[in-house]
Amino acid sequence: MKHSLRLKITLLLTTMIVVTIFMTWFINQTFLSQYYMYSKIKNLDQTYHQIKEIYDNNVDNETLSDEDNAKIEKLETKYAVKAYIVTSLEFAPSYPAMKNYGERELNQLESLFEEYILQGKKHTASIKEYKNYGIYKLNDLRLNSKYIDLFGELGDGDFYIFLRSNLENIEDSAAMANKFLSYIGTISAFLGTVAMLFISKKFTKPILELSGIAKKMSDLDFEVKYNVVSKDEIGELGGSINALSVKLESTIMELKQANNELMTDIQRKTEIDEMRKEFLSNVSHELKTPISLIQGYAEGLKENINDDEESRDFYCEVIMDEANKMNNMVKKLLSLNELEFGNNQVNFDRFNIVTLIKSVLDTTEILFKQKEVALRFEQTEPVYVWADEFLIEQVVTNYISNALNHVSEQKIIEIKLIPRGDTVRVAVFNTGENIPEDELDKIWIKFYKVDKARTREYGGSGIGLSIVKAIMNTHNKECGAINRPIGVEFWFELDTKS
Repeated sequence: MKHSLRLKITLLLTTMIVVTIFMTWFINQTFLSQYYMYSKIKNLDQTYHQIKEIYDNNVDNETLSDEDNAKIEKLETKYAVKAYIVTSLEFAPSYPAMKNYGERELNQLESLFEEYILQGKKHTASIKEYKNYGIYKLNDLRLNSKYIDLFGELGDGDFYIFLRSNLENIEDSAAMANKFLSYIGTISAFLGTVAMLFISKKFTKPILELSGIAKKMSDLDFEVKYNVVSKDEIGELGGSINALSVKLESTIMELKQANNELMTDIQRKTEIDEMRKEFLSNVSHELKTPISLIQGYAEGLKENINDDEESRDFYCEVIMDEANKMNNMVKKLLSLNELEFGNNQVNFDRFNIVTLIKSVLDTTEILFKQKEVALRFEQTEPVYVWADEFLIEQVVTNYISNALNHVSEQKIIEIKLIPRGDTVRVAVFNTGENIPEDELDKIWIKFYKVDKARTREYGGSGIGLSIVKAIMNTHNKECGAINRPIGVEFWFELDTKS
């Protein structure tokens, strides 16, 4: 990733490592030799003053005690210098003691002191000059070596002291140190970069995880939560993201619920207005004919169009029949209105649907005989269902009445109970004419009539199937109609298990 935080952190820390190593190398290259020289000069200076203190405290000016010799040896070892001390008059060695020199060493020692005392310090460069001593840089051409020497006096001029420290390898040591540092720096920069790639992943992984959670939140997916395992800033951010997710989910759910309720209210208001208009229109249409008949026959009675009693009785029967139809239609409309508006409470109970069907058939037995209809209902075993028994009785009654009104040809009505898993389908079939396929979905609409003339003939109002549909909706179950080769089958389903 071009703008990856992980890459930026790695590059930043790698750059810091490289810069730090380069600065160290540069400082070594520039100042190491000078610092080395400074350290050597300081060591010589400290060695001189400590040896001077030993000689100042020495009672016997000729020789040193074993203890004083041991102290000077320790100083030589500590400061990496070589010390020579001789008397100023005879050049007799005071330190190391005479017994430590052979004839050759004595000659070298004498020439060494003569070089500084008598020959004017050839091949030397003065570094520091003090009252009793001086520090010099020496290039030994014969041995091709470099030294730092201290030459001076001790004990009020009674002794000469000579201290020497080797400078031969300081440049080589500095170059080697810098070369080694460059190797170590390269390896350290590489290892540091690799280490930072892995370490930075630990920091960027939770950030990427939080980014993914935020992206899902933007898509309204609030299931994923950040697992807070640390108490640092990232852990605090993760906790805030989780709290925000919960709050957003709750707020959006409330908004959706409020919006759904608003849409439902708007839709229901629209439906109520449409239903009201449709209801007024249909009721006006359905009541127009019986009211006209009642009005016409009532006027005939009033004006004594027919004087005979038989005619007057006929007029009265027509008026009573039409009034009865109007009364039934109004009752059905009130019942349907209660169902559609949810005012009719559904009381679920467990009952035997077979017993209910037989009860309805018993009440309509006389109609089957009058129309010479053959009934086929072979179910004898009980089938228990969960529903409102009173409302389901209305469904069965409407289906059977509808079948009796439309049965023709072979005049067969068949009732079947068909198990379908946890439900049972109650099917009422009658022989006769099929319903046009494009009208199968419309028969459940209030006042809709496929054959208006025939419906008027048997006194149908077009409300029965609407009541069936409304009852099944209150049960949240399905109902429907199917054309068969020789008739029509109406069905509805009920739960057999709670």
